[in-house]
Amino acid sequence: MSKLTKNQKLAFAKIEAGKAYTLAEAAEMVKEITFTKFDASFDIDVRLGVDPRKANQMVRGVVTLPHGTGKQVTVLVLCTPDAEAAAKAAGADYVGLEEYIEKIKGGWTDVDVIITQPSVMGKIGALGRILGPRGLMPNPKSGTVTMDVAKAVEEVKKGKIDFKVDKNGIVHSSIGKVSFTAEQMRDNAREFINTLIKLKPATAKGTYIKSIYLSSTMSPGIKVDVKSID
Repeated sequence: MSKLTKNQKLAFAKIEAGKAYTLAEAAEMVKEITFTKFDASFDIDVRLGVDPRKANQMVRGVVTLPHGTGKQVTVLVLCTPDAEAAAKAAGADYVGLEEYIEKIKGGWTDVDVIITQPSVMGKIGALGRILGPRGLMPNPKSGTVTMDVAKAVEEVKKGKIDFKVDKNGIVHSSIGKVSFTAEQMRDNAREFINTLIKLKPATAKGTYIKSIYLSSTMSPGIKVDVKSID
């Protein structure tokens, strides 16, 4: 096991062993134990009592964070010419179709989100092997395949993110920056958790929210008292 750095020792020293913090306390603690010289991401990990191998227990959804992600999101809209002007006006960074499909085939994926129309999905399907592994493939469930591409762009720019449970039953997501106030971090975490609760599969038995941890880039995780969530 590698030795702890000076900052890591300081971080662990601030955390009370075995304690589960309230959401507000955990958000404050993440700020206290983050020593990176850059604006670290604020992350959440939620372990769910589901079996992701069963289709009826797959948890996937979208949430609009009250205070955004703190990140400049680069959006590509693949659409027909009649929708281009609206997409650009909504703040899309790249707008077009055939030329961007060719760029992606050539390996270009320098965007955070791709939004498209249902009528265009037939042309985009062939890009799945490139976009899929990078989490960029448009999907109706995440709101990135829609007739109203302008609205989708606006929502993404305001802080809408999508998430899904992994094979181990854990949902992991970045939900802000450590430069946010502790209250903003708490609000974003609460909105994310409450969205997960609403998505509880009817077939999930036993405890649904098993554990919640908040952390930042390179920091230890802070355990959150699940009962403190309102």
